[in-house]
Amino acid sequence: MTDSAATVRPDRRAELANGLARVEARIADACATAGRDRAEVTMIAVTKTYPAGDVVALAGLGVTDMGENRDQEAAAKAAEVAAAGVTPRWHFIGQLQRNKCRSVVRYADVVQSVDSVRLATALDGAAAAARDRPLEVLVQVSIDRDAARGGALPDAADPDRGLGPVAAAVAGADALRLAGLMAVAPLGWEPERAFARLAEVREWFRGRHPEATALSAGMSGDLEIAIGYGATHVRVGSALLGMRPTLR
Repeated sequence: MTDSAATVRPDRRAELANGLARVEARIADACATAGRDRAEVTMIAVTKTYPAGDVVALAGLGVTDMGENRDQEAAAKAAEVAAAGVTPRWHFIGQLQRNKCRSVVRYADVVQSVDSVRLATALDGAAAAARDRPLEVLVQVSIDRDAARGGALPDAADPDRGLGPVAAAVAGADALRLAGLMAVAPLGWEPERAFARLAEVREWFRGRHPEATALSAGMSGDLEIAIGYGATHVRVGSALLGMRPTLR
């Protein structure tokens, strides 16, 4: 057990508890407005750049799911948190390079950012070699079809980046389990427009993969709109943990 993971200042624990209460109230209100059961929505605490102590404190407050987006930071943090005796469900939510797959599969329970057949193939090979159970995968969707920003392309015949081929590659992989879709509202788009488009893509996707029911969409600023359009997972950072520390 390391000091940084085991020791959380009382004032910081209170800050996290207050942030959690506010976010929980927002999610509950959004579910009520949408006519949905609160249990249908999982909050993922996005802990990138925050210390392992915050993860331990959040787990103590009942948060079960944590999100990270850089392997170098996430791998070390997951090990530190595990050394403190805490085992959250880790979601890798950032763009993933194929050469990082072997590291990510050792701590992540879910990878939310698969957007190419080549990445799915690399992740399958890494998971088969390192895990005794399938790795859950969400296919990241490009809502605005800007391939440079990541995401599989809906309605595209591209054999590597098209949403259909990517989903099929994940579904057919022995060491992966296709769980659903993930998306980020594109820059310059109103969240309402973005998540309405995502809901259309999801309908198409569910017709082909009815068992893959997860939809990860919405962050601190737009989680209510995402829930209104069917999000099952929302990724919350600053609204829960406060202003993000400066990256070095």
